[in-house]
Amino acid sequence: MTIGELARTTGVAASALRYWEELGLLPAPTRVAGQRRYPASAMAIVGLILSLRDIGFSLRELKVLITSRYEDVDAWRELHERKLAELDERIAQAQAARTAIAHGLACGHPEGIFHCPTFARVIAARLAGSPLHEAHSH
Repeated sequence: MTIGELARTTGVAASALRYWEELGLLPAPTRVAGQRRYPASAMAIVGLILSLRDIGFSLRELKVLITSRYEDVDAWRELHERKLAELDERIAQAQAARTAIAHGLACGHPEGIFHCPTFARVIAARLAGSPLHEAHSH
């Protein structure tokens, strides 16, 4: 299939497909009269790239994953474990942000959130170097 057909079929811009090819994420296609001709298996690779990107892997990480999935299982596993730890941290940050916003909405301090002692403790903890999820739990 041509790059245009692959782009239409997958919903990915042709420029992105060319860039992914340049990065080594997509194997270089054969050329017929100067046109890229991708095998049908390229659709599965594009689907893999889209899925892993949606999960949160960067293009650089995707290159490691795609090139190591058969050759270096330890590198593949290490990258997955690192991404899982990163996601856990982002989840903790999002939960702390949600708690802080919910507190701001529910705070009954008569002069508002900026005069709330709990809010003042969170600010002091942040200034002392605690991340938000730790600052709000103090």
